[in-house]
Amino acid sequence: MKPAIKICGIRTAEAFDCAVESGATHLGFVFYDKSPRYIQAEAAAELSARSNRATSVALTVDAPDNLLEHIAKTLNPGLWQLQGSEPVERVVSIRQRFGIPVMKALAIDSTVDVAIARKYEPIVDWLMFDAKPGELPGGNGLAFDWKIIANEKWSKPWLLSGGLTPENVAAAINQTRPPGIDVSSGVEKTRGTKDINLISTFISRANAAFSDQARAADQNKQ
Repeated sequence: MKPAIKICGIRTAEAFDCAVESGATHLGFVFYDKSPRYIQAEAAAELSARSNRATSVALTVDAPDNLLEHIAKTLNPGLWQLQGSEPVERVVSIRQRFGIPVMKALAIDSTVDVAIARKYEPIVDWLMFDAKPGELPGGNGLAFDWKIIANEKWSKPWLLSGGLTPENVAAAINQTRPPGIDVSSGVEKTRGTKDINLISTFISRANAAFSDQARAADQNKQ
């Protein structure tokens, strides 16, 4: 599977086009009205229509069914990103109701959180490991101790998130060997406003690190 690179909090055509052209595989739209990255479903659908080369991801936080229904009908996302405190039963319900793959974001601060993540592992399509929430449920630019998950093996693909930047993304990939990565605040010039140069640099450095990792794995097989 090709490594996943997700740019979250897309709100403009400029950021969308840059991310797609630079090689992002997933583009996140934030449907949480307390976030500076909040976007309405109609605007997200308009952006998503610009290209089908990246999977649209709908980020919600403990969203009610009526909001999920509106997003599903308007955007038809390729993936839900559940960023709140949704229990296992709620995640199962959303996945069954909409027939859209689900990714559960989980805050990691200790091995206790890894055990919690294991409860979601059988019932999701993706996992995301993020730092403990700050002001917002995600997108706070905070990193967690990558060593907590560095040696864990998962049956589902997962994204590393939290505090990633163009400067540290290669180190993060080398240490944790994730199937994919996620960034939001790390490619912004001001809170909620993406910087196209940071986006392109981040993706370029991530792809280089993933390529180095793949070459090393091939050499070990020989």
